[in-house]
Amino acid sequence: MATTEPALGATVPENTVAAARPKRVRTGCLTCRERHLKCDEGLPECQNCRKSSRTCKRGVRLNFIDTQVKSPPITPPTQEWDITFQDESREIASEYRGGLGRYAALSQEADDVPDVKEEALYQFSNGVMNTPTLAPQQLPSLQQSLPAGDMESYPAVSQRRPDASREQQIHSSSNTDSTFTSQTIPPPPLPTYSNSKQTLTPPSEDRGPLNSPEELLFMQVFVEEVGLWMDSLDPYKHFSRLLPFDSLHEPMLLNAFLACGARHLALVNPAYHEDKALHYYDDATTRLLEALQNPNRNTVTCATTAVILNVYEIMSERPLQRMNHIAGARALIKECRWTAKSSGVGAACFWINVGMELLSCIRFNWQIAWDPDLWGVDMDFSREIEYGREEGWTYRLMYIVAKIANFRSSVPRQAESTQHAEQVRLSNRFNDWNRLKEWIDSWNNNVPRTMHPMGYLQPHQTSSKSAFPEVWLIKRTTIVARLFYHTGMCLLAQTHPLLSTRSPDMHELQQSHAHDLCGIVAHVKDRGVASVAIRSLAIAAECLVSRREQEEVLDIFDRIQKETGWRTGFLHKELKEKWGWNNEEQYQQQQQQNIPAPMLPLQSYQYQTSSLPPVPPPPSLKQGPRQGIINPILRSADFSAPTHPYQNHYVAPLHLPPQPHYSQY
Repeated sequence: MATTEPALGATVPENTVAAARPKRVRTGCLTCRERHLKCDEGLPECQNCRKSSRTCKRGVRLNFIDTQVKSPPITPPTQEWDITFQDESREIASEYRGGLGRYAALSQEADDVPDVKEEALYQFSNGVMNTPTLAPQQLPSLQQSLPAGDMESYPAVSQRRPDASREQQIHSSSNTDSTFTSQTIPPPPLPTYSNSKQTLTPPSEDRGPLNSPEELLFMQVFVEEVGLWMDSLDPYKHFSRLLPFDSLHEPMLLNAFLACGARHLALVNPAYHEDKALHYYDDATTRLLEALQNPNRNTVTCATTAVILNVYEIMSERPLQRMNHIAGARALIKECRWTAKSSGVGAACFWINVGMELLSCIRFNWQIAWDPDLWGVDMDFSREIEYGREEGWTYRLMYIVAKIANFRSSVPRQAESTQHAEQVRLSNRFNDWNRLKEWIDSWNNNVPRTMHPMGYLQPHQTSSKSAFPEVWLIKRTTIVARLFYHTGMCLLAQTHPLLSTRSPDMHELQQSHAHDLCGIVAHVKDRGVASVAIRSLAIAAECLVSRREQEEVLDIFDRIQKETGWRTGFLHKELKEKWGWNNEEQYQQQQQQNIPAPMLPLQSYQYQTSSLPPVPPPPSLKQGPRQGIINPILRSADFSAPTHPYQNHYVAPLHLPPQPHYSQY
């Protein structure tokens, strides 16, 4: 039978050409692939392997080729989007056996470390996090959190305030120099961070002791300085004794510790700069945001890291630019279900977070965002707490002072429409005031003897030439409790619904507790109580009427600035204005007539206190925030809120920590 050949130049159908080509095998065995033979894909052994008595290997083999690109292709810049190149080959290869071993060790040059500009506002964008699935978004700023009409009271973000650049810092009220001063700390190694090869902390892995001189120094500073006051309400000293060891296998936690240590060192020693602290802060923040997108994350580690990063933001000279974790830390604490009944690290994080909010609300006359009635504090004074555990009594007092702060912030700004309604309101507020006064008096009468002064000397009995009595308290938590106690009594004397601060009873109440508070701060040598001491001293100083006492308080603030480097000049200005020092003629006339220095009206005082806040720079005296508002920074600090913290970065965890075993402190 004759065959017909296609004519020259004739078109061959495509299906005929495809049928003539050899079919490429996709699921053949690896043995045939190594021998470059076509596999018949027979199971369990192919024909080639059976004939040659070879092992028929099955599976999928991936070839990893390390293509090193020194610089990415040049792309024309645009104003609508940013283009970045990201190499994930090592991450993919690590998921296969032997895949990562085909790559050379990755060395990080100094050029690879991002140049963090001190003036730039940190943005939580996906360019930092290396997560291209989410759109870049910045966390809500503090300005967006504050209510409309109050922003005029705050300086612009870009405005540099030389007189208040360090007013947010955790002050040391010790009479001795800090451990880490310019005399005791060696100069920083050269070259500095900006031009040296800085290696980030490696991914999460077990590691031995810190072997970097820089990391060791920063950790020592944190433990001995920052952790000292963070543990002032924690009997187990988690931040200074326990958590540093946990950070050895948690890079996120380690970098948060190092950031705080480096920040404190930059405050007390001008030889060190903030760039190192920013480096560790940014690295810890990036790791935290990455972890928040993992539903299987360790929620305890994330919450603890956020609390420490919040402390760093408080220590920042420009806190308005770095208030990204204050609400996030609160939301993560609530997610972990930590309350006053928690124990361990949960209790440590809860009380440091609540304590910082309490001090800021006293400063700005805000209501506590976390209702004190929901804290879970045991207020049964008849139930004795274990002997030597004064922290439980301190927690009870903080609850009372929080209630006093809320009462103070709710002072009405105008009278009711009718006289009867006004009388009813005054009667209700008078009853509330009496209940708070009886509550704090009952606390003072029921605390153990160890929470009362061990020694008390009148000014004429001391050789210090101080105008205040020398009050000697032994334990740190006792000192903190006494500072809160006298602060609460001063606030009650200033908020009586029927009596003014010039009435004999209220004036005597103010003076007595203000003098005792100043006496504690003037003679205390424990730096661990500084964060509460500096703020309480500013509150008590407003009550002083003697020129000698007022001058000594200013000297105490000067000593704090000299010993720690933290500036307190803004307190001088505010206190002098409140004392009436700006008008020397008025002062001389008052001295001749022997009348107290003028005090601001009670209603005006409600939102013009001078205590040092652990939040943004204080507003001016003439334009304070409105009274009676809930803390705007923490008002939406809950992941159930529509505008919760860490927007577009937070993923709900699959597993929450077990409900803590509630014990009696």
